[in-house]
Amino acid sequence: MNNELRVKLGRVRGLIKDEGVDGIYIKRQDNFAWLTCGGRNYVGVGEVGNCGLLVLPDSLYAITTNIEEPRMRNEEELEKLGFKILAGVWYDTGFEKNTLSELVPSEKLATDTGEFADKIRMLRFDLTPEEIERYKKIGYDASYAMEGTLLDIAPGLTEYDIAGRVMDSMEKSGLELLSCMVAADERIRLYRHPLPTNKRVEGCVQVGGNFRRNGLVICMTRYVYFERPSDALLKQYQDTQLIDCTYMGASQPGRKYSDALREGQAQYEKLGYGDEFSKHHQGGPIGYAGRDYRVDFNTNGPIAEHQAFCWNPSITGTKSEDTVICTSNDIIPVTCPVLFPKTRIVVDNRVFIRPAILVK
Repeated sequence: MNNELRVKLGRVRGLIKDEGVDGIYIKRQDNFAWLTCGGRNYVGVGEVGNCGLLVLPDSLYAITTNIEEPRMRNEEELEKLGFKILAGVWYDTGFEKNTLSELVPSEKLATDTGEFADKIRMLRFDLTPEEIERYKKIGYDASYAMEGTLLDIAPGLTEYDIAGRVMDSMEKSGLELLSCMVAADERIRLYRHPLPTNKRVEGCVQVGGNFRRNGLVICMTRYVYFERPSDALLKQYQDTQLIDCTYMGASQPGRKYSDALREGQAQYEKLGYGDEFSKHHQGGPIGYAGRDYRVDFNTNGPIAEHQAFCWNPSITGTKSEDTVICTSNDIIPVTCPVLFPKTRIVVDNRVFIRPAILVK
C-alpha cells in the first residue's frame, strides 16, 4: 500500500470511528478518484460512477458489474490497492444493495451521496505531498496546452474553432473537458459564462474552462488581443488580478472561506468596482471538483492546510482565474503563465506572477 492511500484510508476510517458507523461507501466520481489516487470509475462525466468502494475498519471492497470488472482490475488496479472486487451481472439490479447488506448487516453505512456527503468531501481538502506534485504537473501541462493553442489563433476563427483546438490540445495531454468558455469581442462584456458559438473573432478573445486529469481539476482563463488594448482596459485587468491575488492571500488555513470572500469584496470597493462584486460568484476551493464550494457569506470552514483554490473575480470585460494551492507558508501556483507574457502583482508584500494579456 502506498503512503498516499494509507493517509487517505486513515482519514476515512477516522470518520467511521467518529460517526459511529460500520463502513463508508464511496461511489461519486470525485471521491473515487481521490481515494484511488487518480482512478476513474465512470463511462461518462457526471457525479456517480459505475464502481463503488466500501471501506470497513479492517477490509476493503470494490462493488461493480461484470462490464466494469475487467478494467477495474487491469487498468485501475484496485486489487493492488487492496480492494477485493465483487462483480454482479449487469442486469442484476439488486446486486449492489444486497452485497452491501451482506457486508454491513447492521446497515450502519455512510455513503457519499447521503447525509455524510459533505463530511466525506472534506476529507479531500488537505492535499497530500503526492497530490501536490501531481497537481503541479497537471497545471503546467494544462497551461502549456491552452497557451500554446492560443499563440497560434488568428482573427476569422470562430469561437467553436478555438474551443475545438483547446480541447484537442488538452486531450493530447490527457486532460478531460469539464467546461470550455470562449467569448469573442463584445461577448466578453455581455456574458460571464460565454459558451462558444459560431461567432468569428475580430479584435479579441477570452478563453477559459475546467479540465481534469487523475481526478484533479484545474481552472484557468486567458486573453488574446489582436490590437493593443486601451490603457483603461489594461488597468482594469490588472485590478481584477489584484482582487484575485487578494483572495489567494486571504485563503489561509484555519480561516473561514467567508473571511477570504469579505477581503476580496473589500478590494472591489477599494478599487472602485463595488457594484461588480454581485454580478458573478467569486469561485472558491477546487480539487476533485470544479468548485467544492462557490463561496458565499455563509460558507464557513475551516480552510484546510494544503487546500487548492480557484477564485474567479470579474469586472465586466475582464476576469482573473488560475488554480493555486494555499498553505500556511506559501501559495503554490498550479496553473500559471508558461508561454504567455507575465506580470507581477504585489499584495501585502507577496509577489504573484500572473499572465498578462497576449497582444498579437
